[in-house]
Amino acid sequence: MEIQPQKFQQLALAIKNNINQVIVGKSEAINQLIIALSSNGHVLIEDVPGIGKTTLVSALARSLDLSFKRIQFTPDLMPSDITGFNYYNPQIGEFIFQEGLIMSHLVLADEINRTSPKTQSALLEVMQEGQVSIDGQTMVLPVPFMVLATQNPIENVGTYPLPEAQLDRFMLRLHLNYPSAQEELSILDIEDAGLELNKLEPIATKNDVMWMRRQVSLVYVDEKVKKYIVDFMNATRNHPDLVIGASPRAAQSLLKASKAQALISGRDYVIPDDVMRLIPSLLGHRLNIKPEKKIQAHSVKQVLDDLIKNVKV
Repeated sequence: MEIQPQKFQQLALAIKNNINQVIVGKSEAINQLIIALSSNGHVLIEDVPGIGKTTLVSALARSLDLSFKRIQFTPDLMPSDITGFNYYNPQIGEFIFQEGLIMSHLVLADEINRTSPKTQSALLEVMQEGQVSIDGQTMVLPVPFMVLATQNPIENVGTYPLPEAQLDRFMLRLHLNYPSAQEELSILDIEDAGLELNKLEPIATKNDVMWMRRQVSLVYVDEKVKKYIVDFMNATRNHPDLVIGASPRAAQSLLKASKAQALISGRDYVIPDDVMRLIPSLLGHRLNIKPEKKIQAHSVKQVLDDLIKNVKV
């Protein structure tokens, strides 16, 4: 299979332009959604209510000719609601599997941190293995598969922080932030965002998404760039301000995401700038500051900025 960075770039731009019909600004967030989609990753979108998290995910889903389901995470949501369950049918005298909401190509886990840790953990096997296990039976999920989760800041009332094992399964964490004054004026000009969203037509198929994923696997990465990724991960593991460093899974995710970033930029090879551009979104949710450093107002962002400046390229 021949690598075609220009074709990849054009397809990514077509998806982005389609989303931009209902989303004002947020160019970098859309780019990173496409990066995760094409590199087989999951995305966590964290910000205050009303910023457009759900609309952004819905716009991506409508731009792709893939199945899409939304799970509203609430305190009474059960793990079986997500994964499915077996029930006994007395008419035929057999157990029948009732598939859960997770059986879809794209899944929006809306307000994921408003449900209990027990229900959150139902996504662990799903996100890592692409399958669910019910009563000793294994059901494979559709391919491609992607979880796009939204959450409110953990300081909000009624939220449960996601455990580290869950966070590590999200390739990227995005912050949409408040719009600029000009962007908010443009938002006010949209009379009915829901109506505009319903008008979106798919511009990429399942085959297109699978082609994008195969293209990512073909991108060339020099050994020196791989060494930079490894050196950066080791630097997080030895940093005095951090409780725990980045995992090997994080290094693998950074490599794959950097390949997709290179293709979006029209190249068939990765440069260090691709890696650096993704580090904040890829590592920001995986690292924790030591409590004594939090008192001194240190943050993960400051640590990553410092490492980007000091880890030798």
